[in-house]
Amino acid sequence: MEKKVTVIIPNYNGLSFMKPCLEALERQTYQGFEILVVDNGSTDGSAQWLEEQGVPSILLKENTGFSGAVNAGIRASETPYVILLNNDTEVCPDYVKELVRCMERSPKIFSASSRMIQFHNRELLDDAGDMYSLMGWAYQRGTGQPVKGYKKARKIFSACAGAAIYRRSVFEEIGYFDEQHFAYLEDMDVGFRAKICGYDNVYCPTAEVYHVGSGTSGSKYNSFKVKLAARNNIYLNYKNMPLPQLVLNALPLAAGIAVKYLFFKKKGFEKDYIAGLKEAFETLDQCRKVPYRPEHFRNYVGIQWEMIAGTAIYIYEFSKRQLRKL
Repeated sequence: MEKKVTVIIPNYNGLSFMKPCLEALERQTYQGFEILVVDNGSTDGSAQWLEEQGVPSILLKENTGFSGAVNAGIRASETPYVILLNNDTEVCPDYVKELVRCMERSPKIFSASSRMIQFHNRELLDDAGDMYSLMGWAYQRGTGQPVKGYKKARKIFSACAGAAIYRRSVFEEIGYFDEQHFAYLEDMDVGFRAKICGYDNVYCPTAEVYHVGSGTSGSKYNSFKVKLAARNNIYLNYKNMPLPQLVLNALPLAAGIAVKYLFFKKKGFEKDYIAGLKEAFETLDQCRKVPYRPEHFRNYVGIQWEMIAGTAIYIYEFSKRQLRKL
């Protein structure tokens, strides 16, 4: 069978996840894919295990972050599509088939995000496609909501790179994952760039995967994650928004930063959040800003409307989660 997809699995000290992740891929009903694990300088024996098992792998000497690892895999692949898959996942049997079918619906589709379900609580969703708001908050649509919902395909702001398929040729046009990000929001950034160029990111509800979550970082909130996410959020807006759009969104973006500061202060991570913001502004000159092109004006208008809609969806879903706690 012709190979249409390369499943790229970035791994950093995730040996305990590798066997069940690969076994789930062996059970796929569609076999037109190959596997490539990119090990990010693991120290837990992952590299040795991969070699012993004969798993096709790229063994990097040091940790290059999520962006560096997946870029190495994408550049090494030759198939029309690439699936980026976290090691702490277990895909359902039709997973690859449904993602390929989704991509073949239109050449305008850059990426498709799968229906991610919480591994340890399979009654709840983990992610039904990533969205973006006027406050500069990227969030997982459907997170914490009952698994019976979110079964309709739709356009989203960006695919969650923890379990998504991408059209490989488009990376040559818009650029690869930004390695300055290292980790966090790099998928939102590449999705933003694709939208600027007129491509779509979509949600594929028939491609289901169970996701542990924070398999590499170890926890939902920690100093490393809070600092990098704060820094990368500034990068995301600065790089992708032309000056008029930055000015237009300045107040809600500032309000979003203030609210997040208060949130992380309550969690005890306010110093890490501030450190991330400080590093961002000190290194903005190193960012590769997307050049504005007049022919993309309508795409920027569409993006702005999506941010407005994303804000409304965030408020709605947040309210639903709070009501469920009562």
